[in-house]
Amino acid sequence: PETLLEGELFGHVRGAFTGAVANRQGRIEQAHRGTLFLDEVGTMSAALQAKLLRVIQAREFERVGDSQTIKVDVRVIAATNSDLKKMVEMGAFREDLYYRLNVIPVRMPALRERRADIPLLAQHFLEELAKSAVPPRSRVTLGQDAQQALMAFGWPGNVRQLENVMERTFALSPGRAQIGAIDLPDEIRQARAPVPSADFIFPDVGIQMDRLVSDFEHDLIRRALERTGGNKRQAAELLNVKRTTLIEKLKRLERN
Repeated sequence: PETLLEGELFGHVRGAFTGAVANRQGRIEQAHRGTLFLDEVGTMSAALQAKLLRVIQAREFERVGDSQTIKVDVRVIAATNSDLKKMVEMGAFREDLYYRLNVIPVRMPALRERRADIPLLAQHFLEELAKSAVPPRSRVTLGQDAQQALMAFGWPGNVRQLENVMERTFALSPGRAQIGAIDLPDEIRQARAPVPSADFIFPDVGIQMDRLVSDFEHDLIRRALERTGGNKRQAAELLNVKRTTLIEKLKRLERN
């Protein structure tokens, strides 16, 4: 609820809302002369945005239910997976707050843009889960087929989605020393590159082999580029060809 989130950030006095049984410092006050990290800042309501802007500009705020102004000195680091600039254009995010937060922007690449990190992160999550299990489990590793399946998936939810998938897989694979592709959720397995069928019925009039092979190759390249958001290097990795080879094929296909 909005009131609880506001109380978490700004603190509250006793009786400010249901459940506020005592005075409490908020995260902003606790971060005085330090750094405050705000995750998913794009989900803040207009009221919270206005209060956060005041903290950044005037370095002051009031606890929920209180009239006493508290001075504070904090460095704010905000994170979001939303397009704040587009939200500003739509009127869903304050323009003045956007520019206050956008002093030193740092773009974190999406997980699909750094596929080589996926097996490392997945293994890390498995090791942490094994340590925290009751009783603790011995080391669980990822099979080669599982690694390939994880790297082929698009991960719209980024690292958090990967963490949730590994937690689910770990829970449903008790006693297993190694996780295989068969242990992963259906949507992960289905994202793997399909193997072309060897069955082909020749029409009576025959085929244009060069044209058929060219069309199939073009379709594979198109799918690889769609999967990687247009990144040619990553598309080449999916197709197991050199980047220069992919570029040459694209040029040839465009000429045709």
